Amino acid sequence: MRSFPVTDEIRSYAVTHGSWRPDPVVHELKVQTAELGDAAGMQIGDDQGQLLTMLARLIGARRAVEVGTFTGYSSLCIARGLAEGGSLLCCDVSVEWTAIGQRAWAAAGLADRIDLRIAPAIDTLRSLPAAQDVDLVFIDADKPSYAAYWAELVPRVRPGGLLLADNVLWSGRITDPEAADADTTALRAFNDVVASDARVEAVVLTAFDGLTIARRR
Repeated sequence: MRSFPVTDEIRSYAVTHGSWRPDPVVHELKVQTAELGDAAGMQIGDDQGQLLTMLARLIGARRAVEVGTFTGYSSLCIARGLAEGGSLLCCDVSVEWTAIGQRAWAAAGLADRIDLRIAPAIDTLRSLPAAQDVDLVFIDADKPSYAAYWAELVPRVRPGGLLLADNVLWSGRITDPEAADADTTALRAFNDVVASDARVEAVVLTAFDGLTIARRR
């Protein structure tokens, strides 16, 4: 088995050898997010952002849905990977946090690709058409609702489309028998749902905080 500690230096090396590197817009977005204090830990890293852009481009995504937008970095990464004329629907409940993202999207020239809905995500998802026309999904929100979001989104994803779910290994607590908090318990249940869902084929990456990548059959 090959494994080694992924230090900040290793992560920085990986990012600088990728095609989409942090630019002034991303730098300013990070600065404003850091000012939120502990909440800033919810922002994805540059390496994961590069992966989101790459996956969107690999499948030629035109229509994407994000559940949990925070300050908009993941949204920016997805939006810049969309095909010409593509659109990203973002679901969040925080006006304060998403306002930071909106400024970044505008500065990056991506605002016209992003539709932000401030409302409980489950309500927004249930209001979507039933057609299988979603190419890419990224779930990174309240953990107890992951299974409910999955239930609404899988039927709306086209064959060959991707569903991504973040934090599924939960800093390793997912396999800790002593961890019985609500978030860990919900993530275990969600992971079981995905593993047994015949509508998708899935892998769980032991990178970042655990990322599920599921392909709609």
